[in-house]
Amino acid sequence: MTALADFAPPRDRRRAARKAHVWLAAVLAVAAISSLAIGASGTSLWHALFKIVTGAPLTQLERVVLWDIRLPRLIMGICVGAALAVSGAVMQGLFRNPLADPGLLGVSAGAGLGAIVAIVLGGLLPVAVLTVAGFWLIPLAAFLGGWAATLLLYRVSTRRGRTSVATMLLAGIALGALTGALGGLLIYFADDTQLRDLTFWGLGSLAGATWTKVAIAGPLILMATGVAMRLGGGLNALAFGEATAAHMGVPVQRVKHTAILTVAAATGAAVAMSGGIGFVGIVVPHLLRLATGPDHEPLLVNAALLGATLLLTADIISRVIIAPAELPIGLITAILGAPVFFWILLRRRGLVDL
Repeated sequence: MTALADFAPPRDRRRAARKAHVWLAAVLAVAAISSLAIGASGTSLWHALFKIVTGAPLTQLERVVLWDIRLPRLIMGICVGAALAVSGAVMQGLFRNPLADPGLLGVSAGAGLGAIVAIVLGGLLPVAVLTVAGFWLIPLAAFLGGWAATLLLYRVSTRRGRTSVATMLLAGIALGALTGALGGLLIYFADDTQLRDLTFWGLGSLAGATWTKVAIAGPLILMATGVAMRLGGGLNALAFGEATAAHMGVPVQRVKHTAILTVAAATGAAVAMSGGIGFVGIVVPHLLRLATGPDHEPLLVNAALLGATLLLTADIISRVIIAPAELPIGLITAILGAPVFFWILLRRRGLVDL
């Protein structure tokens, strides 16, 4: 049968969306606690908390596992999941298509090409540069590649101060094909070690999360996500068309420009820190839209909560399913998200009723 939310009046939908804030925040809290408590090391969160309450000192292993490994990984997972889901919701509102995702801006394609260049050609850089860059070479290259791709698309699709969403979509497809071809050419010349690095980066992981990465990427992701959440009213107006939104007094061009730049910043930083993680940005907003309605103001908040929860859950599964080894998070999100995405397509074509 059709989702009950489809028949709910707007007031009921707003009430359901606000209730969803509470429920999703509670589920996120459970996922966060589970992320701290579960791991291959066997270190007990509850035992460590008992020690803290009673004033007993923590062991070196407990401090390293809980403070230096699991906690920054938890925070990075929340930031990345929220960024991808909110960016997906913004893109779906901007393109007025529930199947849109942040990849339409070319961020993922550009970031992927940047990472490939850094991995395959990074060894050609001077030793002094490699020493200074260290493990930041790949994330920095990915971030710059994502931003370069976005700025190129923005330049191509903007004329006389007006940005054409349709042109951006078509240019994004062409750019994705171009970056894929260039990346494939570089991969052809990669050695075995570089191919292994490319595979693991492309599938995504939070294993490399550190306090330094959290301190650098976290504020950028949170700032961009916070700005994106303020676009709810403008995205609601754009649902009626750009001309109608302009007559309603909405600064259409400013909304589009802000949406593009914030999504590029949030997604670029997220992909640079975690690698390629798919389906979060497309599945989460669409499921929430079916459940609580299309109002973007509560939708963006709920997307951040559910996106963070989904990524933390996928991270927990990736850590325990073949412990002490880890599966890439991208595999888990693909396994969870692909069937849902397929169901969305069937539902849109009227082939399923649920």
